[in-house]
Amino acid sequence: MKKNLFSELSLQPQVLQVIDKLKFNEPTKIQEKGIPAVLKGKDIIAQSQTGSGKTHTYLIPSLEMIDEDRNEVQFIITAPTRELAMQIYDEIRKMISLANKEQVWTTRLLVGGTDKQRLIKKLEKPPHIIVGTPGRILDLVNENALSIYSASTFVIDEADLMFDLGFIKEVDQLLVRCQQDIQVLVFSATIPIKLNHFLKKYLKNPEQIKIENQLAPETMEHRLIAIRHREKATILYNLSQVIHPYLAIIFTNGKEEAESLGKQLIQKGLNVGILHGGLNPRVRKRALKDIQNLRYQYIVATDLISRGIDIKGVSHVINASLPKEEHFYIHRVGRTARINMQGTAISLYHDDDIPLIQKLEQKGIQFSYVDVKDGTWQNAKRWNKREHRQKKHTSIDREAWKYVKKPKKRKPGYRKKMKQQHEQVKKQLQQKRRKK
Repeated sequence: MKKNLFSELSLQPQVLQVIDKLKFNEPTKIQEKGIPAVLKGKDIIAQSQTGSGKTHTYLIPSLEMIDEDRNEVQFIITAPTRELAMQIYDEIRKMISLANKEQVWTTRLLVGGTDKQRLIKKLEKPPHIIVGTPGRILDLVNENALSIYSASTFVIDEADLMFDLGFIKEVDQLLVRCQQDIQVLVFSATIPIKLNHFLKKYLKNPEQIKIENQLAPETMEHRLIAIRHREKATILYNLSQVIHPYLAIIFTNGKEEAESLGKQLIQKGLNVGILHGGLNPRVRKRALKDIQNLRYQYIVATDLISRGIDIKGVSHVINASLPKEEHFYIHRVGRTARINMQGTAISLYHDDDIPLIQKLEQKGIQFSYVDVKDGTWQNAKRWNKREHRQKKHTSIDREAWKYVKKPKKRKPGYRKKMKQQHEQVKKQLQQKRRKK
């Protein structure tokens, strides 16, 4: 029988049984370094990419550290979105059930979009572990429905997104209401410089754990398709004829694009779900439930779900629009090729995206340049070859276009005539340059 390497982390037998039932045989790098640090009571700043096992780095110790004789809040877990909080809560309940401790270890989900008065009633018996969004937890604390002073550990999950969304202020107000020596655990894929002031304020000699970004080069393919003058929906539909994904997430750069592109793909007959921050809470909750029940083959989404929302079985990540920053690309593609699984990342790109592509290539990502025609993959030229060809005559091309007159009334074939006129002018300019 293969030895479970979690046994080397000095965990209690009942917690090791839970890990066995979860079919975890070997801790990930972040778990190997993080779990012992948490158990020793250290403050930590754990930085690791999406899909590397950060969540269980604090969930496993949370069960280990529960004092059954104390009927008060002991462990606080904050998340930037209600969807992420719900997933963390569901995982805790699952682990408690696997430990056969449903009547002993207690937890409660505190997020918006739920009946507040019913929640206050349930909090009359304080849970050992609370999971929620900072705003709702703070609201309940201010209502005197919840006391968090008894807590020994405070988790800030997806700290960079928490900062980006402006929720770090609520986290600050919560920590003010906790004991001064509370253990603070910060987990994030990136640590923005602007977050340093907050970290210095609340963390005492934290252990820094950083697992370098590894974009699973052995298990993930990165492909690029030039958009040129085509519609994205058409390219994506053609793409669907060759990839046949188990589940594909199509990322956009905004809720308007997500909504529009999703509807276009549905019209083309694809089985598509749409998820973005513009949906009302009830619709978002239903959409996420449908996604988790594998109702859709494609999900058109914003970066909302590239951060923390765990969707099983993602075989393909498709960037309908590349993000503006490198770390967002890393977050997105991290939804596939998780824990040694295979995956494919496909990105549609314009020439404006070339600086980002260059930066990612410098980080070691190997892109293949492809296209889809007649239902098959075809190799395409690299962007730098196209760019070189375009630059070769850029100045003379621009000068020639200045002499081309645009027709007041556009008749069929006007573009062809303009191009012909452009070529004639360009030849004349080239002849003049040679004479000089």
